[in-house]
Amino acid sequence: MSDKTLVSIIMPLYNCEKFITETIESVISQTYSHWELIVVDDKSIDNSPTIVENFLHKDSRIKLISLDKNSGPTNARNRAIEEAKGRYIAFLDSDDIWLPNKLQYQLAFLNDNNLVLTYSTYETIDEKSEYINTRHCVPLITYKDMLKTNQIGNLTGIYDVDYFGKVYLENTGHEDYILWLKLLKEIPYTKGITQVLAQYRIVGDSISANKFKVLKWQWNVYRKVEKLTVLQSIYYFIFYMYYAIKKRS
Repeated sequence: MSDKTLVSIIMPLYNCEKFITETIESVISQTYSHWELIVVDDKSIDNSPTIVENFLHKDSRIKLISLDKNSGPTNARNRAIEEAKGRYIAFLDSDDIWLPNKLQYQLAFLNDNNLVLTYSTYETIDEKSEYINTRHCVPLITYKDMLKTNQIGNLTGIYDVDYFGKVYLENTGHEDYILWLKLLKEIPYTKGITQVLAQYRIVGDSISANKFKVLKWQWNVYRKVEKLTVLQSIYYFIFYMYYAIKKRS
């Protein structure tokens, strides 16, 4: 893997002044240096855009796009994907963290295993950056495996634009999960790195904390997006519930 292979990092931003500095610094600290960070501000009303602007003067690899109106993280991510120029696209939300070797390890892993998509194990942290637990990834997944549970933490996923093209997110619940399902439909399987490469921050009022909404979204993925039958949906939903409990145990 050439050090000249550009990675486009997709980052939506909305009112995240408390965490955005640490997040961007985790990108700047990457041992793999050929990346572009595309931050799309979704009409923040706090100091987040100003913090990002300060980074622009220090590092030309960082770009800031400001949306005219608040339209949600999906639209922000898609706007960043439109702008992306990299061979690979990776995702990082504005309150999460990458470990310094994240990109280096993943690009080497893609190359060594002849893959076009990969992911890794990650930790969860709280608003004070204190450790909660570890979300262990499985070393190999297929599309059917992903129907049982989302095996790819969005902050760890990276895909090859040369193979898939630019793949955009649907403006619906579980949009990142739907993206990975869409990609896995096109390949027999993919592999993940079992080492921790990122930290996912759980914030009290985050969407992922709203359990009932998440369950409804998961059912809609089966029935409306993947077009599964009721029986198929029930089958996979049982697995989803099992893994949801297991992840938090």
